[in-house]
Amino acid sequence: MQSKIRLITVVSLIMAVSFVSCKKTDTGTVTTDSTTELTTQTDDQSNVSTTNDVVENDVNFVLESNPSFNGRIENALGIVCNATAVADSANGTKRITITYNGTNCAGNRSLTGVVVVSMPQGTHWKEAGAILSISTQNLKITRLANGKSIVINGTKTITNVTGGRLIDLASRGTITHVIVGTDSITFDNGKQRIWQAAKKRVFTYSSGIVITTTGTHTEGAVSGIAEWGTNRFGNAFITAISQPLVIRQDCNFRLVSGEVIHAKLIADVTVTFGLDAAGVATSCPLTGYYYFKATWKGVNGVTKTMILPY
Repeated sequence: MQSKIRLITVVSLIMAVSFVSCKKTDTGTVTTDSTTELTTQTDDQSNVSTTNDVVENDVNFVLESNPSFNGRIENALGIVCNATAVADSANGTKRITITYNGTNCAGNRSLTGVVVVSMPQGTHWKEAGAILSISTQNLKITRLANGKSIVINGTKTITNVTGGRLIDLASRGTITHVIVGTDSITFDNGKQRIWQAAKKRVFTYSSGIVITTTGTHTEGAVSGIAEWGTNRFGNAFITAISQPLVIRQDCNFRLVSGEVIHAKLIADVTVTFGLDAAGVATSCPLTGYYYFKATWKGVNGVTKTMILPY
């Protein structure tokens, strides 16, 4: 009797392991329901990407208002909410230290931590080819809708490819920045992972600044990759921008449209931004939340959908 019980237990264990060992089929569907990993990774990537957008925009704000970086004092782009910016210089390097301590301007996230922007003395950000170094130090971001948080430490460079100042964008036409960086991300479950980024931001003017972002990294046959690394579950991923991500100043510098594809996971996930809670494209909410819709093929090829705020 005991032998039979052991046999049944072993068989049950094998069946359970077989059930949770997920593999993608030739048709692109998955053999088991992997909702937890796919939805969590989608939400994590949106949170990290949105935070980096906020920091990069804040860096532009403080640079445009600092004479040592900009060449003249002006700030017509906006302000950095609940943060201080202090400039100094030493050993041939000029720096601005941004210290966050409160809710962002959109009112949907709380940020604490430090971002340090640096550039060699004698160089101005408006010059073509000028390069900024950015160090992110224990930047904790908490989404106020659900209290979930991440902590980012990392380094990146931003190159002003075309040169020019955003304050002059309305008359200038187009300014292009290229961003390359590596982040160490600590998730709210204590897992720490390395993510890399490579993207291009093109600035144009239409009722305010419009930022169009595309990915610049290629891996195998996949191009347009903006981020790649290991997710909190320990699995590799790549995120390619399939439709440019658009941020608008007249929407409080919010991400208003675009599409990305998360690949190398159990299933490819397509994520569409700029939606309302019903998953329909919407006009700008100056405060509160936009929503994204994620879709993928689940068990037996059935399309699954998730809608979350960002």
